[in-house]
Amino acid sequence: MEAVLTHLRSAIERGDYAVGDKLPSEAELCRRLEVSRPVLREALRALQTMGLTASRTGKGTFVISSGPVEDPTFGDYAASDLMEVRRHIEIPVAGYAALRRSAGDLDHLNHLLARMEREADSTAWVAMDTLFHLTVAQAAQNPVFRRVIEEIRDALARQSAFLNELGGRREQSNREHRAIVEALADGSEPDAVEAMTHHLERVESTLTSIVRPAPADGRTDIPT
Repeated sequence: MEAVLTHLRSAIERGDYAVGDKLPSEAELCRRLEVSRPVLREALRALQTMGLTASRTGKGTFVISSGPVEDPTFGDYAASDLMEVRRHIEIPVAGYAALRRSAGDLDHLNHLLARMEREADSTAWVAMDTLFHLTVAQAAQNPVFRRVIEEIRDALARQSAFLNELGGRREQSNREHRAIVEALADGSEPDAVEAMTHHLERVESTLTSIVRPAPADGRTDIPT
């Protein structure tokens, strides 16, 4: 999927597909690129998230920007807005959770982490990822925090799926989540704040590495 995305993104940025152009049909792209339709659709979704294309019902996929796109959109929210809110909410929330979490909260988080570390299905993992962050907010014992995370839950899931597909974040996220839970178990507010800060910094760093401009030569392993 990454190779398909790189190929299509490079073609758009080179001008092979100009702004306003319609991309070939899914069937045609699958034939040209020798990939399955699910793989192609993942790549097309990523192009849309990056703001390079838009899908028009019954008409197809059209190029709306030649890039580079630096601020993709996840659901209703731009990535920059989402990250700003996450930094201001989830970092202090982790600190409060370290001071206020119950034994039940820790059991729930450890059980959830164990499932995430075993999970092979990406969609199921993403669902548990958002639940993890909701559970940390719940452990802070302030319903407003949980309500805020609930509001951005869909965007968090979209961002998580995007980073996993294109940035290989799952194992790293599991380790970062484990560090957060260990800090909560220790009841250490500074360690919890540090662990959540590190987690969000890695999320932002991976996102930046994905959306930066593609190489100018547009090299790809996809056949043309």
